Amino acid sequence: MIIKILGSGCAKCNRLEQLTREAVAELGIDATFLHVRDMDAIMAYPVMTTPALVVDEDVKVAGRMPGKDEIKAWLV
Repeated sequence: MIIKILGSGCAKCNRLEQLTREAVAELGIDATFLHVRDMDAIMAYPVMTTPALVVDEDVKVAGRMPGKDEIKAWLV
């Protein structure tokens, strides 16, 4: 599983990455994390706002902070 956090590295982006890493660890999933900060790369996805969470090239959320349980549901 490849998980991408799209965002400039702001506090919300970092928090989304932290929550997602915690969810992955709790579920025991093997995942590779990438934090995409390049605006051209971010604009390649159908997102208007960051932070955004992309799981295996599928955008799960953009522009808001999901809860850990919501993230877990997207990962299973």
